[in-house]
Amino acid sequence: MITSDILEQVPEIEGFAIGLMHVFIKHTSASLTINENADPSVRVDLEMAVNTIAPESLPYVHTMEGPDDMPAHVKASLLGSSVSIPITDGRPALGVWQGIYLCEHRDRASSRKLVITANGLPY
Repeated sequence: MITSDILEQVPEIEGFAIGLMHVFIKHTSASLTINENADPSVRVDLEMAVNTIAPESLPYVHTMEGPDDMPAHVKASLLGSSVSIPITDGRPALGVWQGIYLCEHRDRASSRKLVITANGLPY
């Protein structure tokens, strides 16, 4: 879960009474999603489910970057490359159990880059 990492990078949202934060990942084999952040088994089960939906064992044509590359593209397309979160009273208006996840779909990934923007009305 990367919620706290994102908030450390964008302390300006604390000055917004209301607004919107948008987080975008600049990669095609990783994704962003919002899900439960209380129980770590949710992450395990989510990974198992997306691996079942897009297993490495399918007869993919795009295999030049390894057997995990095309399944990673499928998973990233299913989960998405961005999330938008309302800002209320200087905080992201996530639910009690929600957190932002960076989902890595490659076995050996390179570094990942995010673009984070926030707009809002100040207090």
